Amino acid sequence: MRLRALLDTPSLGLRLLGGEDELDRTVRGVMTTDLRDPSRYLSGGELVLTGLAWRRAPEDSERFVRILAAAGVAGLAAGEAELGSVPDDLVAACVQHRLPLFSVVEDVSFASITEHVVRQVSGERAGDLAAVVDRHRRLMTSGPTGGGPEVVLDLLGSDLDLRAWVLSPTGRQIAGSTLAGAGPELSTELASRLAGEHLAAARSGRRGPHRVTLEGAGGTFSLFPIRHDGRDLRQTLLSDWLLAVEADAGDWPEERLDLLHGVTQLIAVERDRRDAARTVRRRLAQEVLELVQTGAPPAEIAARLRVAAPVLLPGLGTAPHWQIVVARVEWEDGDVPGGPVAQSLLEEVLVDPGTFGPEPSDRIAVAHTGDEAVALVPLPVPDEPGDSSAAGLHAAELLSVVRAPLGRGLADDGRLTVGVSASVHSAEGLRGALEEARHARRVAAARPGRVCAAGHEELASHVLLLPFVPDDVRRAFTARLLDPLRDYDRRHRAELIPTLEAFLDCDGSWTRCAGRLHLHVNTLRYRVGRIEQLTGRDLSRLEDKLDFFLALRMS
Repeated sequence: MRLRALLDTPSLGLRLLGGEDELDRTVRGVMTTDLRDPSRYLSGGELVLTGLAWRRAPEDSERFVRILAAAGVAGLAAGEAELGSVPDDLVAACVQHRLPLFSVVEDVSFASITEHVVRQVSGERAGDLAAVVDRHRRLMTSGPTGGGPEVVLDLLGSDLDLRAWVLSPTGRQIAGSTLAGAGPELSTELASRLAGEHLAAARSGRRGPHRVTLEGAGGTFSLFPIRHDGRDLRQTLLSDWLLAVEADAGDWPEERLDLLHGVTQLIAVERDRRDAARTVRRRLAQEVLELVQTGAPPAEIAARLRVAAPVLLPGLGTAPHWQIVVARVEWEDGDVPGGPVAQSLLEEVLVDPGTFGPEPSDRIAVAHTGDEAVALVPLPVPDEPGDSSAAGLHAAELLSVVRAPLGRGLADDGRLTVGVSASVHSAEGLRGALEEARHARRVAAARPGRVCAAGHEELASHVLLLPFVPDDVRRAFTARLLDPLRDYDRRHRAELIPTLEAFLDCDGSWTRCAGRLHLHVNTLRYRVGRIEQLTGRDLSRLEDKLDFFLALRMS
C-alpha cells in the first residue's frame, strides 16, 4: 500500500505534518518502537509508530530520524499522548531527511493502525492467500464469540495445509488447530523444546522465523515470534507467545512469508486485547498487596478479597483459599526494570501446563513493585479435608516446568528466582504468606542456576539462615576454618575435608564414620586430631561442630 492511502482512512486519526511529496512511498509493514536506536529491527519499508518516549532533549529528534532514514523506512507516525503534540524539532528533522511525518491523535491506538496496515499489505502482497488473514480478521473482531487464535490456525490448515500452534514462552499450548484429521496434538515435551529453541534463537539475535529440527520430533518446525514491538528484547521475550509451524520456511516464497508475518501481527492484536483484560485483575492485586504491606486491618483486606474472588474465580460462589508467589527477574547490566518483566512472566507460568487456551491465566492476579512481582493465586475451597484439587502450587513442580525453556531465554545475563508460600484461608494469613514467599525467594536466590525456586516447606530448616549472610562474611568465615585443611590436603593428600564432612554427617560417631570411610578407627582419630590441631577447634564441642557444619554448607 502507499502512504497516501493512510490519509484516506479517517478512522486512523492520522494528520500529515510533513513530506507531502513523498506520499507515494510503498509501505511493507509496521513497527512500533520507543527505542533510541531501533535500526537492528528495521528492514526497510516500514511505517514506524512511536510514542516519543525516546525523546529526552530536542537534539534527540535528528539522531532518531537519521537512523530511520538510513534504514529506508517509509514514514513515521508519532503519538500525541506523551507530549501533547508532536515537537517542532521532530518536524524539522523529518523535513531535513525527507521522511514523511504523521501525528496520531490520542484516542486512536497503535494496534488499530497496525491491524489496518497489515490487512492492506497482506492483501496486496499475498493475493488470494490473504483471504486467510481477512477471514480471520472478521472472525476475531466480530465480538467475544467471533473466535480466537484457533480460527486462524484452522484456516492455515484448510487453505494452506499448514499445521500450527500458538505457544507460551514455557511451551504451554495457547491455541491449536481444531480441524478433524489435523493430525496428533503437539506433545507437552515437544512444545517445551520448541519454546526453548525459540527463546535461545531470539536471544542470539537471529531474526525469525527460526527453523529447528529436533531429534525424535519427526520433522522441521519454523518458529515465528508474536508481538515484537521494538522494545528491548528482554522486556517482552519471557512473556510473549510464538507461532510454531510444522514446515520448513527456508524455501518459502516471499508472499507466503509475508502472509505468516501478517498472521502473527493479527494474533498479536488478539494478545493485546487479552492483555487489556488483565488490567482489572492487576489493579485488584495491587490494591490487596498495598493493603497487606501497609498493615491494613484484616476486615478491610477481607472486603477487598470478596470483591476480587468473583473476578478471579467467576461462578465459585465462596471465598477461595489464597497462595502468594513472589518472583524477581534480574539482568546483569541492570538496564531493564525487573518488575514488569516478572509480572508478565508470572501471568504465563502460573498456569497448569496441561491446560489449553489463554483463559486459565485469567484467574491469576499479579502486581509488581520495584523489581519484584507478587502473584495472588486463588485456590478453590476443598470439598473435604485432604482434597488434593486445592493443594495449590509447589515450587519443585513449578521449577520443573519452566526451568528448561526459560533458562535458554535468560541466556548468560539473566536470572529468575521464585518463592512460593503455603496456602492461607483468611485475610489474616496474607501478610505472613507474603513474607513467607519473599523469604523463600531469597533462599532460591542463594542457589546456583539461572532459574531457581523455593517453597514454604524449605523455610523450617537452619539452611534458611545461610542466604542472609553477607558474601564477605561468608568468605572470611569459611576461609578461616577450611583454608588450613585445604592447604594441608593439597600438600599431603590427607583427605581431611572429606573426613570432616563424613564425621559431621555421622553425628560424631567414630564407629559409623570409620565404617563409611573404610578406615580403622585409629586412623580416623588421627585425622580428626590433625583437623583440630590445624584449626584450633575441638570437635567434641557442639559449637565447634556447628561452625564447621556451616562453613562446609557456605563453601
